[in-house]
Amino acid sequence: MRSSFAVLLITLLMTSAVGAQRRTTQAPVSTARADAPIDVTGYWVSVVTQDWRWRMVTPAKGDYASIPITLEAKKAGDNWDPARDEAAGEQCKAYGAAALMAVPTRLRITWQDANALKVETDAGTQTRILYFGDKTPPRGAPTWQGHSVAQWERPRAARGGAPKGGSLKVVTSHLRPGYLRKNGVPYSSDAVLTEYWDVSADPEGDQWITLTSTVEDDKYLREPWVTALNFKKERDGAKWDPTPCSAR
Repeated sequence: MRSSFAVLLITLLMTSAVGAQRRTTQAPVSTARADAPIDVTGYWVSVVTQDWRWRMVTPAKGDYASIPITLEAKKAGDNWDPARDEAAGEQCKAYGAAALMAVPTRLRITWQDANALKVETDAGTQTRILYFGDKTPPRGAPTWQGHSVAQWERPRAARGGAPKGGSLKVVTSHLRPGYLRKNGVPYSSDAVLTEYWDVSADPEGDQWITLTSTVEDDKYLREPWVTALNFKKERDGAKWDPTPCSAR
C-alpha cells in the first residue's frame, strides 16, 4: 500500500512539473519592440528653432555662451585647433553622442533586433545603438557613441482608463572625449548623457520628436547642461545624404 501511494505521489509531481514547464514554454516573451508605447522609427530631420548661431555654423573660437563650463573647460576650448584635430584623425570630436543630436542632421531609426534600436545620422555618418535592458558597459576603449541603455517610460493611468503614450529614456556613458560644440567646448570621458525622446503630432498631422538632453560632466561643466531639440518625420529617405565628419 505504501508502495502504491509513493508511485501515485511521484506521478502527480511529474504531471505538475510537466504542466508548469508547458505553461512556461508557452508564455509570450516580452521584447522592447513589442512593448513600445511610441514609434520612433523612420526618417527624421532636424528643425533648428533655437541656438541657430551655434548649430548652423561653426562658432567663433572662445564663444562659449549658454554652456556652464568650468575654468578647465575654458582653457581647453581656448586651445582649440581644427587643423590639429584633422591631422590627428579626430575630426569627429563634435559628432560624439553628447553633441551629435544637436548637429543639423537627418536620422534613420530602425530596429536592429527586438531589443535594440539603431539610430543613424547622415551628418558625420554615425551610428548609435540603444540597448534595452543591457546595463553593463562593454569592455575596451570608450567610443564616440559610447554605450546607451534604453527603457520605455509610461505615464500613470488616467482615472478610469489605461495610460497612453510614453517616452524613450536613454542613458549613455563610456564616451570617448569630444566637443559639445565644434569650436572646442570639451566633454570628458566621465560625461553622462541622459535623453528623453517624446513623439507628438501637430494639427497638420506631421509627427515630431522632441529630444530633451542633459549632459553631466564634473570636469568640464559647473552644472548639468540641458537642451531641447526638435525633429520632424519625413515621408521617406529621399533626402538621406551621409557625409563625413568635419572639424570646421
